[in-house]
Amino acid sequence: MLENKVIVILGATGGIGSAVAEKASKLGAKLVLVARNLADLKELENSLQHSISIQADVTNSNDLKRMVEEVESKFGKIDVLIHAVGSIVLKPIHVLKIEEFEEIIKINLTSAFLAIKAVIRGMIRNKSGSIIVISSVAGSKGLRNHEAISAAKGGLESMIRSAANTYASKGIRFNGVALGLVDTPLAAGAKLTTNEKALEISNKMHPLGRIGKPEDIVYAILYLASDNSSWVTGAILPIDGGLSVN
Repeated sequence: MLENKVIVILGATGGIGSAVAEKASKLGAKLVLVARNLADLKELENSLQHSISIQADVTNSNDLKRMVEEVESKFGKIDVLIHAVGSIVLKPIHVLKIEEFEEIIKINLTSAFLAIKAVIRGMIRNKSGSIIVISSVAGSKGLRNHEAISAAKGGLESMIRSAANTYASKGIRFNGVALGLVDTPLAAGAKLTTNEKALEISNKMHPLGRIGKPEDIVYAILYLASDNSSWVTGAILPIDGGLSVN
């Protein structure tokens, strides 16, 4: 399924990124783990086979350029890029500071643009590649207090659809998964899973009666990374416990 594919995971130490890395490693992929925290990166790298780690800030174009150069020098190519980077800030517009809004756009949208820009020329040379982004149901559904995240993820999804069309003739596929609330350290940091009342509300928001777990997401991402999805591009798969149809 993924044997010998070179997969770069941005945000590899996050809840979803690390779960994807663990499963991809067991399936024989060659992993490049990218995140800002070196200690967390090394801990993850040491727990996996066929992996290397590269410390980088994914909002910094120079860091991403250096990362791509290092990967291509070692492996000769990048087969798959997984953008598992994001943030959770739930505030209505009237209390959201412009600095907060700009940071949300930078983390969720600009970082994806910079990452794609960094890897795309190599994929064009190789006439193949799969790029996968982690989005949110907020990118297409109006959720209360999600204005900034909705703007970022909506822009991300639109960019992916357009790129899918632009690069299809080059053999490069662009897809995403749009998530409901998932039990990750990021969600815990936003007090969405550690507060009993907030968790109860979140569970009820999802028609299937619970928030997600990283393992609920992994196989959808790995399907899009694999050749089994060779006829899939421009898709944003809802993996959200039914939230998008609620």
